[in-house]
Amino acid sequence: MACNITIYTDGASSGNPGPGGYGVVLISGKHRLEKSEGYRYTTNNRMELMAVIAGLEALKIPGSNVVVYTDSKYVADSVEKGWVFQWESKTFKNKKNPDLWIRFLKSYRKHNVKFVWIKGHANNPENERCDKMAVEASSKDLLIEDPGYNLDTDNTILYPGSD
Repeated sequence: MACNITIYTDGASSGNPGPGGYGVVLISGKHRLEKSEGYRYTTNNRMELMAVIAGLEALKIPGSNVVVYTDSKYVADSVEKGWVFQWESKTFKNKKNPDLWIRFLKSYRKHNVKFVWIKGHANNPENERCDKMAVEASSKDLLIEDPGYNLDTDNTILYPGSD
């Protein structure tokens, strides 16, 4: 039996790149789950996408009907306008964040997912909650590494300051 799930997401980074984090709120009936994580060095777009991935990966029932609310045009348009599927057909050549898009598509394909873009900082309580969690996560003392942050177009990991 498929579940109906609403996911709100937001990502943040202090500097772009810089410390970052994401926040996710999942709602299904009377159930609610909040998730967040902070990263030492990343970008806002990576955190926006990571928020969606974390939400989708938290789902337990394949085939769920999911509506994702995001204030990221980057994420919403990439999926709803079909760009990510074109990028995938070209093995993400010259596209940013291929590691996260590949991970996203794996979870995305397990469910019936629709994206809805919402304006950020427009008094949507769940989006505001996600924003607060993302900013708090990015400010933690112990931040984890974002191992894919510096993947170049050949999927070689590059680190800040390396040649």
